[in-house]
Amino acid sequence: MTAWRRDLHAHPELGFEEHRTADAVAESLEAWGIDVHRGLAGTGVVGTIHGRAPSPRAIALRADLDALPIPEATGVPHASRHAGVMHACGHDGHTAMLLGAARHLAVTRSFAGTVHLVFQPAEEGRGGGLRMVEDGLFDRFPVDAVYGLHNWPDLPAGTFAVHPGPVMAACDQFTVRIRGKGGHAAMPHHGVDPVLVAAHLVTAVQSLVSRGTDPLDGAVLSVTRMEAGTTFNVIPDTAELHGTIRTFQPATRARLHEQLGRLVAGISGALGAEATLEIDARAPPTINTRSEADLAAAAAEAVAGPANVRRDAAPSMTAEDFGYMLAKRPGAYVWLGAGSRPLHSPGYDFDDSVLATGAAYWVALAERALPLP
Repeated sequence: MTAWRRDLHAHPELGFEEHRTADAVAESLEAWGIDVHRGLAGTGVVGTIHGRAPSPRAIALRADLDALPIPEATGVPHASRHAGVMHACGHDGHTAMLLGAARHLAVTRSFAGTVHLVFQPAEEGRGGGLRMVEDGLFDRFPVDAVYGLHNWPDLPAGTFAVHPGPVMAACDQFTVRIRGKGGHAAMPHHGVDPVLVAAHLVTAVQSLVSRGTDPLDGAVLSVTRMEAGTTFNVIPDTAELHGTIRTFQPATRARLHEQLGRLVAGISGALGAEATLEIDARAPPTINTRSEADLAAAAAEAVAGPANVRRDAAPSMTAEDFGYMLAKRPGAYVWLGAGSRPLHSPGYDFDDSVLATGAAYWVALAERALPLP
């Protein structure tokens, strides 16, 4: 698994471009006698293993394939060979762990029913999870439950965290385009300053969370980019704001969308400008169902011991498009502790010491979810 992981790390590919990665996965699965299906979401791969005993029950185990557009700064021998692209989120490790579990399950088949191994493209903000569902993932491969895993550097290496309910937030991207009337910076009264409008909006939108959202209901609204002007003495015609909204509850998500639209229209209108708001819904919340979370916790405890499985970890405001799969089927998403730098860091490298732990978890989960009679 270490060799597989480091090879994938050295050859990272962005979402929907994971051709070499998908080929490597498919060729390995086929070599182990696993049925392979390709083409879902373009570069997705699904491997199917039938257990030793027949059963109508089936589960899906999911790993992600894609890398990030980040220049690598690890200095490791297996560093990315593709400039500006690296596995900064550990998807190389996720793929290697599921491959390890696949090889074991293909030999032992100590379960009743069917395990579908889902290797998903384009998790990093490009909607690969949604594409797989829209392409008929659960129609072609019916399952009773679906399970996901992500490495988590905030936890000690080799430990797990899993709980029912929200695990990660919904993610929305927004863009505000403001049109004013430019002119000389020394004569602002002759124009409509879009920078002033943008500044008021940056301040005002914070009230949607700080004063409009229940303190016990997690939500984040962050303006992360502002674009306006070309020089110091000219008021520009236009300005743009970009940012993200993170929520757990559908009602909170809908309310923030609506209230953000009202703020944009109201503030820009009050200051004499025009503005438009675009919201791109990137991922729904990742919400575990109770019985599947309990099963995942039991599998993790069998591998790491009860003392190394947290059931009280707080949800994260980060996002995961695995939520699209959980919106269609029951399931659970676990975190596996990995000693490394923060996710999405140029210095990040997956912790190979947890590869065996992750693969063993997948095996334990399959055997518990689909027990032999």
